[in-house]
Amino acid sequence: MAKYRICSIEGDGIGHEVIPATRRVLDAAGFDAEYVDAEAGYEYYLDHGTSTPQATYDAVENTDATLFGAATSPTGEKPPGFSGAIRHLRQKYGLYANVRPTKTRPVPGAYENVDLVIVRENTQGLYVEQERRYGDVAIADTVITGEASARIGKYAAELAMKRGKRLTVVHKANVLPVTQGLFLNTILDHTNTVEGLTTNTMIVDNAAMQLVRNPRQFDVMVMTNMFGDILSDLAAGLVGGLGIAASGNVGDKFGIFESVHGSAPDIAGQGISNPTATMLAAVLMLDQLGDHDTARRVDNAVNKVLTEGPRTRDLGGTAGTKEFTDAVIAAL
Repeated sequence: MAKYRICSIEGDGIGHEVIPATRRVLDAAGFDAEYVDAEAGYEYYLDHGTSTPQATYDAVENTDATLFGAATSPTGEKPPGFSGAIRHLRQKYGLYANVRPTKTRPVPGAYENVDLVIVRENTQGLYVEQERRYGDVAIADTVITGEASARIGKYAAELAMKRGKRLTVVHKANVLPVTQGLFLNTILDHTNTVEGLTTNTMIVDNAAMQLVRNPRQFDVMVMTNMFGDILSDLAAGLVGGLGIAASGNVGDKFGIFESVHGSAPDIAGQGISNPTATMLAAVLMLDQLGDHDTARRVDNAVNKVLTEGPRTRDLGGTAGTKEFTDAVIAAL
């Protein structure tokens, strides 16, 4: 009997390529797991009228962790009955912390010596998707609660204490004193009681500039949902792009680990997608499960291939998904 049961969701587009590639690497690394295949995403919605079937809920709830490929979110008016699969799963299972590490990797153009983590509140803000329109006036609600702010602040503070003991709270309370002010002040109320933690605050537009000018000044950054979505992509651009950007959606009970990139329909099915981000998401999953030895082995193997090649096209190389994956397995 396998030590772990992992829910495996390929999702949409290149998810059908990067998840099998990652599972090959995990198998080669000796990760003792039984996989439970499940479906979710826009492709499933088009065929069945829902983005996430009951069988997927059952799989998420009855496994140790979930590895998710990629999901398509159609732009424009939302199709009837459609709910974005990954956003829906985050809400349903209270995955309140979206954890996105940004670390220098041996790829062309990357900033040197960057090692920071963006912690994004994952359940509220503008992403509650409460919109309405009155003629040519469109309104979107943003929801911030003290409870959720305290929860994400505590998570970020605990993470910072395990790292460099520095936390930056990113906000826009100068313009939105009620919502952003509640988020900021609730977190500061907690962090002010954490002995040994250095906390500073930064307005989001300044944070964007400071990330580009000197990302090495940051250790752990915590912010609301939309700011985290935007700044984590900016941060990924500093170290090689979305092709190597991983994330974990973490709650008190469940964890779903995914690449930051989307489903890339323009290259889906061509065998040229970069599976690095999903492999590094699996590293986050392994650490969450406590299998730190396998996590380090996979991480080191990925770094070796990024250093020596072959690299995928988005990183200046010519390798396809299979060639890159074969090289990571050989590096193990």
